[in-house]
Amino acid sequence: MKIAVLSGKGGTGKTLLSVNLAASLKNSIYVDCDVEEPNGHLFFKPKELENKEVSISIPQVDLFQCKGCRTCVDFCRFNALAYIKNKIYVLEDLCHSCGGCILFCPEKALLEKSKTIGYIQIGQSESNKVLTGILNTGEASGVPIVKELLQQCKNSGELIFIDCPPGSACLVMESIKDADYCILTAEPTLFGVHNLSMVYELVKLLEKPHGVVLNKCLEGINPTEDFCRINKINILGKIPFDKDLGQLNSNALIAVRENPTYAALFDKLLGRILKEASYETTINFKR
Repeated sequence: MKIAVLSGKGGTGKTLLSVNLAASLKNSIYVDCDVEEPNGHLFFKPKELENKEVSISIPQVDLFQCKGCRTCVDFCRFNALAYIKNKIYVLEDLCHSCGGCILFCPEKALLEKSKTIGYIQIGQSESNKVLTGILNTGEASGVPIVKELLQQCKNSGELIFIDCPPGSACLVMESIKDADYCILTAEPTLFGVHNLSMVYELVKLLEKPHGVVLNKCLEGINPTEDFCRINKINILGKIPFDKDLGQLNSNALIAVRENPTYAALFDKLLGRILKEASYETTINFKR
């Protein structure tokens, strides 16, 4: 089962939740899909690291073969090819690696070349397998890295926790595309409601079973909890605003491995999540 943890912005506790849930369960897999700013490995500190490069295919022009027909330019819907001063230029940052321009070139003047955009790192932290995606600085899209990350654990029989990028853009959609259940994390503020509403609309659009974990909770009014009740969103649990928990997190320590109180808190939360996820997955399967 794949459980994705996402939030409308950074800093809501998405990594805190996914790291501690993964660490609460032996032999689970933690996947950090926030390839632009991965930080889960700072907590797990994995060993026995293995690095794998991730490359994409982009067109390369053979100027001696090119006759300037512009078939490739007309074909490309992403404007990744331009014909300027009798020469074809490839705008690599706009290329989606579809290969159509190479296929349709009548002169066979476009060749395929490989470009490394980042890498994935695979390691072990106690009984947890840790996969991290890292996008090279300056690259436009990390979607191919996310695809490769999830491919690495596609046939695994273990429980997989996917730490998604913040927001609701392409990287997030790719991260949750094959998820069985989504956990939305949110803060108890009006701003938290706004951020929660973004990812809530996304999981509804993709028809993903989901629930909410409220983080940094205090006594008193909680606008995010009100939003969940109005929209009939299942509240899976609440994590209190706790100075000691915050300190452990800021020091890149896994709370469930450091303090039995937090181990019990996240273990109880994990039990509720697994129960709800199993139920929702069964209902969707029957549908």
